[in-house]
Amino acid sequence: MRLLIVGGVAGGASAATRARRLSNDAEIVMFDRGKYPSYAVCGLAYYIGGEIEERDDLLVVTPDLLRNRFAIDVRMRSEVRRILRDSREIEVENLDTGETCRERYDKLILAPGAAPVEVPGYEIEGVFTLRDIPQADRIKDYIARTQAKRSVVVGGGYIGVEMAENLRRMGLDVSVVHSHEYLMRPLDPEMAVLLHQEMKLNGVKLFLGAKADSFSRDDSGIHVRLSSGRTLDCDLAMLCIGVRPTVDLARDAGLTIGKRGGIVVDEHMVASDPNIYAVGDAIEVVDFVTGENTLVPLGGPANRQGRIAADHIFGRDSAYRKTQGTAIVRAFGLAVAATGCTEKVLKERGIAYEKCYVHAASHAGYYPGGSSMAMKLIFSTTDGRILGAQIIGGDGVDKRIDVLATAMRAGMTVFDLEHLELAYAPQYGSAKDPINMLGFVASNILRGDMKVAHWHDVDDLKRKGAVFLDVRTKDEFELGHISDAMHIPVDDLRNRISDVPKDRPLVVYCGSGLRAYNACRALMLSGFADVRNLTGGWHTYEPTLEKESPSPKEEAMATPKQEKSPASEEVQAAVRVDACGLQCPGPIVKLNKKAKDLDAGAVLEISATDPGFATDLPAWCERTGHEFLSIERDGAKLIGRIRKPAAEAKPAPTAGAAAEKNDKTIVVFSNDLDRVMASFIIANGAAAMGRKVTMFFTFWGLNVLRKDRAADVEKGLVDRMFGWMMPRGAKKLKLSKMNMAGMGTAMMKRVMKQKNVQSLPDLIALAMEQGVRLVACTMTMDIMGIKREELIGGIEEGGVATYLAHAETSDVNLFI
Repeated sequence: MRLLIVGGVAGGASAATRARRLSNDAEIVMFDRGKYPSYAVCGLAYYIGGEIEERDDLLVVTPDLLRNRFAIDVRMRSEVRRILRDSREIEVENLDTGETCRERYDKLILAPGAAPVEVPGYEIEGVFTLRDIPQADRIKDYIARTQAKRSVVVGGGYIGVEMAENLRRMGLDVSVVHSHEYLMRPLDPEMAVLLHQEMKLNGVKLFLGAKADSFSRDDSGIHVRLSSGRTLDCDLAMLCIGVRPTVDLARDAGLTIGKRGGIVVDEHMVASDPNIYAVGDAIEVVDFVTGENTLVPLGGPANRQGRIAADHIFGRDSAYRKTQGTAIVRAFGLAVAATGCTEKVLKERGIAYEKCYVHAASHAGYYPGGSSMAMKLIFSTTDGRILGAQIIGGDGVDKRIDVLATAMRAGMTVFDLEHLELAYAPQYGSAKDPINMLGFVASNILRGDMKVAHWHDVDDLKRKGAVFLDVRTKDEFELGHISDAMHIPVDDLRNRISDVPKDRPLVVYCGSGLRAYNACRALMLSGFADVRNLTGGWHTYEPTLEKESPSPKEEAMATPKQEKSPASEEVQAAVRVDACGLQCPGPIVKLNKKAKDLDAGAVLEISATDPGFATDLPAWCERTGHEFLSIERDGAKLIGRIRKPAAEAKPAPTAGAAAEKNDKTIVVFSNDLDRVMASFIIANGAAAMGRKVTMFFTFWGLNVLRKDRAADVEKGLVDRMFGWMMPRGAKKLKLSKMNMAGMGTAMMKRVMKQKNVQSLPDLIALAMEQGVRLVACTMTMDIMGIKREELIGGIEEGGVATYLAHAETSDVNLFI
């Protein structure tokens, strides 16, 4: 057997080494026009950026290793010019000497790869593509030699995003030009906007919906002409708009070329000639979901294809099982991953599908250091089969996309995801893994437990008269909400369900969908007929609002108020605050507390992992009068910086409220744990927004303020009996519903701890630290026989006049 292989890198080198492991007798010859038979293409950008320091680390195998370990005849700098099928020969030119020779084959494997798409002027100095190590060397040398400062990356796919990150890390100004309105085709729009935010946070300018028509150069630098007529000036340009299969050799030999422009092969990688195989970027593969031919230029599939071709040549019944397109890329502090089809592809093919979203932490919320993930699952409406998935976030993205890709490959459904038993420890995951959560949500949709609406349905549903109900906390609502939305926190919904209109369609939303699901179920069980959950909630909907910019096409988008990294500013932060791991409104509450102690003009730096913090921080500054300086990502963290105003700023009034009435008054009548928790969450949120808050405790609410141990005071028998029958302090309160002899309350406290929700005693302490006034009703104290010595410290006493005095200066007055 004489086996010739044209091309190396992933597919060709994999085929050569696999063939040797199957046969000691075969003569194996590999031809490649470059100097390196196999290297890490995906590492080239990181070599340029300096993250990979040693150039030789990119070499997967060397010519000497192939010759010595595998006895492969490696001929570098050799280009195959022709395939002579009738005589089973190839014609090869030695690129160093110019000599040409013919080589006979029994079997031939083609791995010619793909070539970059070209734009007029691409050959001028300072314009580069990135496909091999010599090109990477030239780019590094050019940047060092010319001290380039401005760069333009044409193309927003995997390579374009990687190059933008690495050029930015090298200190270059970076603009990305992309012909589509959203970066990265494997993403749907609402997921891509999260990538847009990350790029902007790191100072990358985006020109979306624009094509690069040509490159030119003069003494002032390189000029990139866009399709609109606009020109971008730079010192360095990277052409990363994609690749086209290198098929000239195959086409000239009469091999079949498919509609997508690649070499047509069967499942054994056999081309239209039974003695010729083809693998890698040059071939068309079958899409795992649609069953149609497509092009997927990825290293993983190319390696497997090379192995399968060698297997089949040496008599093994090995077959390629279609391509899912599973891939992942890092973009600064985010990992961006996808597998399977996007919505656009499914719509074009007429495949029925539904989708859902989960916003989850990478590991248990109570364990420090977690980061958030935005997860999207696309599934069949007929049988629940997984059709595609997209995940963007910090840690844990690679693990979850691989689980979903495996489940998809195995033909599993969303119902199977509910039952997957995945490894759990607080450092690595949650008892209910985000994968399980995707299964729960998708299964609820298919079972009919919940109707859904999507982010792109909002405007149409508004036109049809739907009511949008926001069930988040007051703090979350004030930091941003769907216009004209009705607001009832989920914990108040059962007591205010009569306020919700029954005669109109109802769309319920929260931060990510879980609280809204609970609200939807409560409403449906109360007789509401047309109720939908806005899948993904505010965290999915809010980022999509950027698409409504006045001119989305070719609109330059960069980090607002920031042209350089905050770390480079001369002013140093007086206070640094760590709010990592806290859920909304935790970071804002902690920020507000620290900001009160700042001197006028001082700078505060805060780190958080809550993904909504990127928009919450500017909103908080606007409402409280602080100066927003910057926000950027550092790994899984968001680092924000604010400056306290030189003079005390008057907080912006709540929408619709009179400027002179901004205080909040809460009458706490209940001693139910859930109702008291809601009271203190609202109070802390309002205090964090700079509002004066008074909580007036009367009747059963006084029990919240009692010490957990009996005080040494003299009481009559009736007063003592009251004390015995009532709960003693915040730790003894029970749920208003589902208490179940204390089991339900214990379960709730446990879940709250797992979800990183502060306990009631902690919320009380936080409220007092923030200046919330806690007033005990003196009349009720007298009736119930509660003495001042029995109450916790820091409590004021007052009567109805005290309450009314505060109520008259309030725009919100709650009775709980």
